Amino acid sequence: MSYQHYGIDPALVERVKFKMKNPEIKERMKMLLQGVTKADLQNHTKVTRLIGLAAGILGEKLTGSQTNQILEFILAQKIDPNNAFHLIKLWSMFR
Repeated sequence: MSYQHYGIDPALVERVKFKMKNPEIKERMKMLLQGVTKADLQNHTKVTRLIGLAAGILGEKLTGSQTNQILEFILAQKIDPNNAFHLIKLWSMFR
């Protein structure tokens, strides 16, 4: 399902995609997500914290509603970072 169904602004996604092309930011994001498990990505508190930290790295100011939309999107995807199929599915969503 598309991120747009969760009310996430396409302009925000495009800004994040552009910023992620910066190798320094990309490395900081990799370090942030290193060791994250499927259980972590289903925990409201941990995901909210990761969203806040990622927004700080990217220099994006998120409103409470934007954070909730992103949180609901992540929880609904049931992402397993160790499953290549899940990662390919996410990659194709944001191409």
